[in-house]
Amino acid sequence: MMFPLVLDLAADGVPVTVTCRILNFSKQAFYKWKANPVSARDWEEAHLINAAIDVHADDPAFGYRFIADELNAGTAPVASERRIWRLCSANGILSVIHRKRVGGRQAGPPVHDDLLERDFSAEAPDTKWVTDITEHPTAEGKLYLCAIKDLYSNRIVGYSIDGRMKASLAVAALAHAVALRSPSGTVVHSDRGSQFRSRKFVSALHASGLKGSMGRVGACGDNAAMESFFALLQKNVLNRKRWETRQELRLAIITWIERTYHRRRRQKALGKLTPIEFETINNMALAA
Repeated sequence: MMFPLVLDLAADGVPVTVTCRILNFSKQAFYKWKANPVSARDWEEAHLINAAIDVHADDPAFGYRFIADELNAGTAPVASERRIWRLCSANGILSVIHRKRVGGRQAGPPVHDDLLERDFSAEAPDTKWVTDITEHPTAEGKLYLCAIKDLYSNRIVGYSIDGRMKASLAVAALAHAVALRSPSGTVVHSDRGSQFRSRKFVSALHASGLKGSMGRVGACGDNAAMESFFALLQKNVLNRKRWETRQELRLAIITWIERTYHRRRRQKALGKLTPIEFETINNMALAA
């Protein structure tokens, strides 16, 4: 780091030999650096830092382990996990989840206004959706579910299940819902989780012509309609036994949603109809 000083002093008329002798390093080392001031390793690490910043910008919840996984997702490993940790630590690329906070909980800034304001009624299909993420442990590790619920019929119009809670989990659930319903102008309400604030999710909303909405921090009532569904799922599936594998739990969740919740569980708010029955009857009436 002292070599640039030698150049500055030389420009002011101080001989290189004198400066190197005072700073206690050889002229050969200085001239070697001058011939190649940026080493191959420094150049490589600069590219790694830029790539890590891009990955972290897509999902601020990513820590160095997830960033290393993303960078090494190709056929050939790019860098070791420890090297990514060193670069992330030196450049302040930290997960918003594990970062130490002073003065209590600090939430990420909302990227959307609250368009629902706890009004969970809907007069037509695909006008208001709510979404959230839940998790449950298995012997293999945690399994994460992101679900999207239509407030008109209480139907789960899209969901995604994965072993990692990344922005792609929420994006996949949204893509599932869009493919199934082909909505336009739908309000999609969530909490301020980093997955829903991520650049990927916001871009997916805009690309599909949907409107984002976000509740306040720590206010469960702002997304009570989604919390009620997760409470049913917890009671009827997640807490019924100890799950050995993620695949076993995945199949149980999908079976309960598609067979029981959608087609067998009658809801008082829907006139004691199931979500599928409610949509079928009312869609025929709307068409008429």
